[in-house]
Amino acid sequence: MRLCDILSVQRIFVDPKGEETGDKAAVLHRLAELLAAELGVSAEEVRIPLLEREQLQSTGIGDGVAIPHTSLDAATSQTAALLLCPQGVAFEAIDGAPVRIVFGVVGPKRAASEHLKILAKVSRLLRSPETRRRLLESTSPQQAYSLIEEHESSSVSS
Repeated sequence: MRLCDILSVQRIFVDPKGEETGDKAAVLHRLAELLAAELGVSAEEVRIPLLEREQLQSTGIGDGVAIPHTSLDAATSQTAALLLCPQGVAFEAIDGAPVRIVFGVVGPKRAASEHLKILAKVSRLLRSPETRRRLLESTSPQQAYSLIEEHESSSVSS
């Protein structure tokens, strides 16, 4: 499964000035809204498990990246959303640095193995400083999505 299969342009949000993603709570709320629309549930039904996961340990993995994730009974397949916050958000990341790229993933409770594979793909995508830089320079959801498509196409051919 490719990331472009679980992500859509409609679930990418670019906030260049940090007006809607000023803190961790706002980021998780916006992420939940984007994911809930695809899952057919309320934003609260997504936000609460995301918050619970963050209370266990921050999903801020360093280098300005966070990968909030959870599983829900209501999810029938893996679903993703992407927030780009070039201004940075305090997220209690492992390296203490602000988070600028938030790639959220929600999957079915019964698909833990597939969920872990998706998280690994997200991690590989965002491992590259060049990819992170280009994502943060995206001025639109379409531009960010196209970059991910390009990355996945080149990963398959190499």
